[in-house]
Amino acid sequence: MRIIPALDIIDGKCVRLLNGDYQKVTVYSDDPLEMAKRFEAHGMQYLHLVDLDGAKSNRIINYKILEKIAVKTNLIIDFGGGIKSDEDLHIAFNSGASQITGGSIAVKDPERFSRWIGNYGSAKIILGADVKDTTVAISGWLEDSNLSIVPFLDDYIKKGIEYVICTDIKRDGTLEGPAVGLYSELLQTFPQLKLIASGGISAIEELLQLDELGCDAAIIGKAIYENQISLKELEKLIV
Repeated sequence: MRIIPALDIIDGKCVRLLNGDYQKVTVYSDDPLEMAKRFEAHGMQYLHLVDLDGAKSNRIINYKILEKIAVKTNLIIDFGGGIKSDEDLHIAFNSGASQITGGSIAVKDPERFSRWIGNYGSAKIILGADVKDTTVAISGWLEDSNLSIVPFLDDYIKKGIEYVICTDIKRDGTLEGPAVGLYSELLQTFPQLKLIASGGISAIEELLQLDELGCDAAIIGKAIYENQISLKELEKLIV
């Protein structure tokens, strides 16, 4: 299972939100590039970079930070937040993203998102399926789509999606453990899915549990920043 550290950006700073609430922000670093370099120094190969300003504004904003990290590290970056137009998509890829994550657009403009899957391939387009009480939440988790997660995923798998980042919003930033039950159900329903677990991870044992479930990857944020899981510990899990 791949280990993916997370960098969430607001006002050019590395932050974490609690339960996706923009009013509950903790700043962990003023320099996202230095944080990314730190991850790389400990053997990390991947990075989950989220433009929270973009997610709230419905357009990509922090692409310069993406560009800087892409140029000055060798990290394989998946980038999300505010990618709503073809122009946003081009900016993200031209700024160094290896993959982009689309969440809100997959709900609000499925025709465009489906076209991206067809044009760029499933290796470059990740579906962001953020869940609150089994329904998909969008727009930086500020809106409830009223779409149930299972039929939502089923529809996009039929359209060619392979990679899905699934975040249980109620667990995100809480360090209360990942949504093992949800992920188990999704992987049993869609065994071909490359599921990327996100939200609530607080201990190495939980990563091993997600690996046993068959998750393709796990995104870790607050547990690293709060020293619940050390980068030294994570080095041992990197293949």
